[in-house]
Amino acid sequence: MNVEKYSRQILFRPIGREGQEKLLASKAVLVGCGALGTAQANALVRAGVGALRIVDRDYVEESNLQRQGLFDEKDAAESLPKAVAAERKLRAINSDVHVEGLVVDVTSGNIEDLVRGYDIILDGADNFETRYLLNDVSVKLGIPWIYGAVVASSALTMTILPGRGPCLACVFPGPPQGLHETCDTAGIIAPAVGWATSIQVTEALKLLLGRENQLHGSLFAFDVWENHAQQVRPRIDPGCRTCGQRVFTYLEEGGPTHVTMCGRNSVQIHRRDSRGLDLKVLKARLEKFGPVKANDFLLKFSLEPYELTVFPDGRAIIKGTQDAAVARGLYAKYVSS
Repeated sequence: MNVEKYSRQILFRPIGREGQEKLLASKAVLVGCGALGTAQANALVRAGVGALRIVDRDYVEESNLQRQGLFDEKDAAESLPKAVAAERKLRAINSDVHVEGLVVDVTSGNIEDLVRGYDIILDGADNFETRYLLNDVSVKLGIPWIYGAVVASSALTMTILPGRGPCLACVFPGPPQGLHETCDTAGIIAPAVGWATSIQVTEALKLLLGRENQLHGSLFAFDVWENHAQQVRPRIDPGCRTCGQRVFTYLEEGGPTHVTMCGRNSVQIHRRDSRGLDLKVLKARLEKFGPVKANDFLLKFSLEPYELTVFPDGRAIIKGTQDAAVARGLYAKYVSS
């Protein structure tokens, strides 16, 4: 162990040299590498968590740079997948840590393989469907996970300990209904992201060090602009479908074939029968209809007022609409029926 690298952290009594060795032997998996994910990944790698797997489906755009601290203008210009860009940056920050970036959309079919064997799951997702999937797999496999969400200046987080405390479905039995603010409608500021990730990473360190008695044990919310904090201590719901009845709805039924993406005016199309696409062949086919750019990781096709970003596994992000029917129609016409 490079003691000098972690010297200030080792001086912190709750960690010390023994705790630092525990961190270097630990493994974390992060689902989502946007605003929440980049901040968590950066902090965990600098803290010396031994292995970090980053799973993300998206690519870097200029609009990300205001709050997603691992990325720069070059990443956006090259349309690098976030998982790839993050892995490159983080490996340069701390070579002690094994960083693995996976350009993958998390689904019911792959989530168990993605998180099995890891000590903790961290939430950097941007939609409730993925979070319920994380909650299902956490309870099923007994892996703790740390929920986090940010919109505008408000942040929210909760640590889930399977079998020892309430799960996300105990608190939110279903996705929010009716009108509610999103980053599409209310925007988002970086300090709110910083608050949420500070709590998420601190909770992660406590768990990895075996200090569960020092977790905050609440649904913890803070509005950094209005200076309003709230902590609610949820209880286990005996009738909870997930941790009470062990019915893993999101794992068993699978996710949707499309999802509206937060802050993007975009719809993601995900084929359940995922298959490989030859991006070179697709590029040659699409160039007759409009401008096409491609790299080893994705293809971008401009068709005003839309932009299609297609990945080798057949997944696509259709930008310029939030109408799933329009997105599916464009996908069927230009990519695959």
